[in-house]
Amino acid sequence: MIAGTGSNVGKSQIVAGLCRLLARRGVSVAPFKAQNMALNSYVTPSGGEIGRAQAAQALAAGVEPEVTMNPVLLKPTSERTSQVIVMGKAIGHFDAASYHAMKQSLFGQVRNALADLRQRFDVVICEGAGSPAEINLLDSDIVNLRLAAEAGLASLIVGDIDRGGVFASLYGTVALLPESLRSGVRGFIINKLRGDPTLLGNGLEELELRTGIPTVAVLPYLHGLYMDGEDSLVLKDAFAWNRKQQAIELPDGFLDVAVINFPHISNFTDFDALFIEPEVHVRLVSHPASLGMPDLLILPGTKSTVSDLGWLRDTGLDQVIHGLLSAPGNRTTLLGICGGYQILGKEIHDRVENGDGEVHVEGLGLLDATTTFQAEKVVRQRKGLALGKSIEGYEIHHGIVRPLVSLEPFAVLHDRYGSGGEGIAVHERAIYGTNLHGLFDQDDFRRCFLAEVASRRGRSFRGGSTSFAEERIGQADVMADLLDSQLDFALLERIITEAERMGERV
Repeated sequence: MIAGTGSNVGKSQIVAGLCRLLARRGVSVAPFKAQNMALNSYVTPSGGEIGRAQAAQALAAGVEPEVTMNPVLLKPTSERTSQVIVMGKAIGHFDAASYHAMKQSLFGQVRNALADLRQRFDVVICEGAGSPAEINLLDSDIVNLRLAAEAGLASLIVGDIDRGGVFASLYGTVALLPESLRSGVRGFIINKLRGDPTLLGNGLEELELRTGIPTVAVLPYLHGLYMDGEDSLVLKDAFAWNRKQQAIELPDGFLDVAVINFPHISNFTDFDALFIEPEVHVRLVSHPASLGMPDLLILPGTKSTVSDLGWLRDTGLDQVIHGLLSAPGNRTTLLGICGGYQILGKEIHDRVENGDGEVHVEGLGLLDATTTFQAEKVVRQRKGLALGKSIEGYEIHHGIVRPLVSLEPFAVLHDRYGSGGEGIAVHERAIYGTNLHGLFDQDDFRRCFLAEVASRRGRSFRGGSTSFAEERIGQADVMADLLDSQLDFALLERIITEAERMGERV
C-alpha cells in the first residue's frame, strides 16, 4: 500500500509509476483504491464507473480498467452530500452521517474486491486516501492502514517536501497510529524535492532513529508531469502556469480556449489532450471579467447541474456569455459537454441530482432542447463518427436531453448500444452539445474540431504530431523511470514478498 501524509502528496502518480515499472519488468500488476472521492471518473468496458486515477493506473499497468480496482467511489454533490457508487453502480445520494453508517457493510465488498485482484495478478499496488492517521476515523477506515493490516499488506508513506514540514508530517503520521497499524509501515518516500538532496543533511537518519522506519526514496520534483487526478487540487495544479486565468495576448495562430470553472466541475480530464497541442492555450474562467473573446468556450461537465447553473447566473457569467454570442461578428465556438450541454438548453427538470426535491429551472436557452433527470444513471462507453472522424467516448449522466425541434446531431454513434444521433450541432451559430466525455482524446477528431474553430476565426490551425495515448503512457514512463533510478528495487521486491507471505497468513 502507498499511503500519504495528506491529499495530493503524489500517491496516485507513484502508484501509476510503480504499476508501469513492474509491468515493464514482466510482472502482472493491478492498481487498487478501496474508496475514492472524485468528480473525475471513468467508464469501464463493462459499463461501471470508477475513479479516473485508477483507470490511468490500470492503463499504465497495461491492463483493462475494471470496477474491482475501485469498489467504492464518492462523487460530491454539495458540501455535505455525495453520490455513492459501489462496484461501478450508483446506489444513491447520502450525507456524511448516513455514509459513515454504511461503511462497515461496504468493507466486506472492499476486501472481496481486493482478494479477487490478488488471485488474478502477481502484484496489487493499493493506494490510500488522504492521511492514514485521521484518528477520528480509524475505527471505520476502509481505505487506509486498517485495510492493509487485515489484508497483510506492507505500506510505504509518502510525504510532500514541496509543501514544507515533511519531517514533521511523516513523524506525526506514524506517531498517531496505534501499534497494530504502525508495525506495517516499512518505509517513507519523500516526494517533490526541489534542489540538492544533500541539503536534507542528517534529517533522514534522525527520522529513522525516532521512528524506526527508513526513508526508501527521495524523489525530485518533476516539472511538467501531469497525470489523471482525482480532485480540484490537481485541476489547480494543471492550470498553475496561468494563474490569472484571464484572456491574454497570444501569438498569431494560437487558439484561446476558455473553460468555465463550475464549482462542481467534473471530468476535467476531458481537456487534458488540449495541453499537448502546441498552438492551443487553455484557461479556466470563474469571473465575467476574465472571459474575454475566446476562440472556443467550453461549458464542462458538472455533478450538480442546477446548482452550477445558479452559480453561473449569480456571477453574471450567463449574461456575459449571451452578450459574447450575440455580438456583431461573433466568431466564438461554444461547446457544452454533459452537464454543460444540459445548461445550454431551454429547461431543466431535476428530481434526482439537486437534493432539494423536484425543481424546474430555465437553462441558457442557446439550444432548443429540454433536460429531464431520471433515477437510473446512464453509464456506458460509446463509439461513432463526428465531423467525419472516428470518436470514442463515454457517458455518465442522469439527465436526458431531448431536442424540441429537428436538429442535426453532434455525432452519429454505432456500437453495442445501438445506432443513432447524439447531441446537437448548430453549425451556423457554432454551438454544439454532447453527452460524450473523452472526445478530445481522439487525435484526428481533436485536430479536426480545432481546425473548425480556427476557420471560424478566419485562421488556419496547425495541429501537433503527438499522439495523446502515447503521451499518457509516456507520463507513466517518466514516473517509472524516476522510481527505477531512486527506489531500491531489491528492497521493493522484499517488501512485496513479505506482504505476500503476510497475506497468506491472514
